[in-house]
Amino acid sequence: MKKFLAMLLALVMVLGLAACGGNSGGNTGSGSGDNQDNSDANSSDTGDNEDANSGSDNQTSGGGDGEIVVALIGNTTGDYAQYGKPVHNAAKLYINQLNENGGINGKQVKVLEYDDKGDGVEAVNALNLAIDNGATAVIGSVLSGPSITLADATNEINMPQISASATAAGYTMIDADDPGAGVRTNAFRACFIDPFQGEKMADYAVNKLGAKTAGILYEMGVDYSEGLMAAFEETAGELGMEIVAKEAYATGDKDFKAQITNIAAQNPDVVYVPVYYGEAGLAITQARQAGLTATFVGGDGYGSIKDYASAEDLEGTVYCSGYAPGTESVAQFESDYEAAYGEAVPNMFAPLAYDAAMLMCRALEAAENAGLEAGTDEYKQAVIDALAATNGVEGVTGTYAFDEYNNPIKSAAIIELVGGEEQFKEMY
Repeated sequence: MKKFLAMLLALVMVLGLAACGGNSGGNTGSGSGDNQDNSDANSSDTGDNEDANSGSDNQTSGGGDGEIVVALIGNTTGDYAQYGKPVHNAAKLYINQLNENGGINGKQVKVLEYDDKGDGVEAVNALNLAIDNGATAVIGSVLSGPSITLADATNEINMPQISASATAAGYTMIDADDPGAGVRTNAFRACFIDPFQGEKMADYAVNKLGAKTAGILYEMGVDYSEGLMAAFEETAGELGMEIVAKEAYATGDKDFKAQITNIAAQNPDVVYVPVYYGEAGLAITQARQAGLTATFVGGDGYGSIKDYASAEDLEGTVYCSGYAPGTESVAQFESDYEAAYGEAVPNMFAPLAYDAAMLMCRALEAAENAGLEAGTDEYKQAVIDALAATNGVEGVTGTYAFDEYNNPIKSAAIIELVGGEEQFKEMY
């Protein structure tokens, strides 16, 4: 009998130890330091929201009583964090203001913050963590590539998603080259799309700058750059502007002298360089060194380009943006942003993110008004339906409605580099 009891006691102890160890690597909340799977996807720098990723263990719906859980996914470290940080800050600014004013029908909006480092795999990892922690909607990502990868994943589960800045047509379209392939009905954006930017700047070059000829320098294999380039080239042809030189470079290249030499030999009136600010600054600097005097034109990736080339080299450069800084319509937002973060609004990505958060929260309110349970399929569909029905909603960057591809219908701001500063010139 004693031997039997000893064996029974030993068995109980083994089972107890196994039960304790079973949760050692499990989901302990997206902000927990001992969850190794979370360490790469989740930013440890959560700024003013210290508990943004805590206290959400084992949630399978939209959070606990009195809160609605939203995932904020974007690149706050690594390359192009100069885009991701303003997106993160401004989305948080809107939600913090909303919560301070009672939230949505008395419920607080809880933000789970993740740094995807500009990588699609990291973005999907973040999504999975967010789902485990009760997220019922996604704001993100920032760059077009990760946003497309993330949209593939959210579309499979019909998760509402809005990006402030994913400009590639393929973010909402299943196949950007085939409109008949369908739309990711769950994915929306606050910014205009790449083809729109290319068309707009070709039109501006012809009808405002009087350009007859143009050169192009673009980055191969990048959705953003190739999308803007193709639309610019097509519209230029329709308007009678001749493309006299078209050059490409590979991701990571920093020396564009060979391409610039070929473009300069054709002496174009304008040079379209649809890339991000760092490479654009390098290209313009090298072009001026080569004696190229053409006006440079670009897309919204030029935001903050003033920090990447000299004032003299940039003088007269123009690009299209989703934001008109310094105007009366954005004065309150600019004041609030500076008060919250101790710096002026750095680029257009911040106001677009503020609008993205606003649009998503309005849609969440519609689902709440319908009496649905956050996190359920019915709730998520109600959020998507509300986003699609958006019409005439005023944001910081314009009035919002969505077309059949879930793209906003809005005009563009033209920004000109004058004396080393990026100045709003006109809406076009």
